[in-house]
Amino acid sequence: MKKLLLLLLCAWLASPLAAQTVEEDKLGAWYMYFYNARFGDGPFGIQGDYQFRFWNFGNDLEQVLIRNGLTYTPKDAGVTFTLGYASITTGTPGESTNTVHENRIYQEAIFSQRLGGRFLLTHRFRSEQRWLEDQDFRTRYRYNIFVNVPLNATDFGKGVVYLALYNEIFINGQTDIGDGREVQYFDRNRTYLGIGFGLRDNLRIQLGAMNQTTANWSKWQAQFSAHHNFSFR
Repeated sequence: MKKLLLLLLCAWLASPLAAQTVEEDKLGAWYMYFYNARFGDGPFGIQGDYQFRFWNFGNDLEQVLIRNGLTYTPKDAGVTFTLGYASITTGTPGESTNTVHENRIYQEAIFSQRLGGRFLLTHRFRSEQRWLEDQDFRTRYRYNIFVNVPLNATDFGKGVVYLALYNEIFINGQTDIGDGREVQYFDRNRTYLGIGFGLRDNLRIQLGAMNQTTANWSKWQAQFSAHHNFSFR
């Protein structure tokens, strides 16, 4: 009887851990809206994104991310700088409804280049300062290279079909996160392949798949995104 009670106790203690296991074989889904707006013809603007991420395609919350920033584009410099803030709510894989909140400040630099007639490259360097519940202050550094290839034109526009690829690597600024817990310097890597379509000259939609690999798991996510450019006049 004592052995049975001990086994039941062990199973009960282990069940929350099992519920938090990422199911790598199930396709998740991210639904995203990105915007970039300029204030007239001046150097300042705003940009941001709103993302709803799920572990299992249409349910099991992974994250809700709200991010907005002030942009500055010096004249003839070919680069845009951003200072922004993000609010992130992260869910627990499985049946648990527990969430963890994060406040984040970020700085980034973006510049683009063209290779040949159709290969449109964008480089993004981002630095993050992170305040997560029950963890020490953390920093992280990211580099993303985007490659877009218009198929029926040489640039974005209404009716243009294009291939979209990117790869982004994340590096932690420190390994100690408090209370004797540690993480690796390598945080994660994301590799994406998709196809996009120009609904209007300033509005595109994309459908693709992204593989995200961390030190502990690797998982595919479907991605549905809208990309909107506009100005305030």
